[in-house]
Amino acid sequence: MPAYVIVNVDVLDEEAGLAYAPVAQESVLSHGGRYLVAGPTPEPVEGTWDSSRFVVIEFPNMDRVREWYDSPEYRRARAIREGKVQVGMLFVEGTLPEGFSLPT
Repeated sequence: MPAYVIVNVDVLDEEAGLAYAPVAQESVLSHGGRYLVAGPTPEPVEGTWDSSRFVVIEFPNMDRVREWYDSPEYRRARAIREGKVQVGMLFVEGTLPEGFSLPT
């Protein structure tokens, strides 16, 4: 079952952000992930939204998400952004609640 990484991003240092992005992307792709959303400021329609960028990444399953996050490749990316790019990250399994169905 697919699993998703949902990320709020605030770049404090543009140079570090530019260095981080390709290293992070390479690590995602090499672990079977694919970007579904990667964009600038989302448009809040309810409540507040403090992050300047938003990313959603899909992986084949939660095990692959954890393998990616703990991989040497992504640890390298995290080291590049440390203190220079603020990240809030969630891992979410792609299941629908029991009794919930999507329209066909």
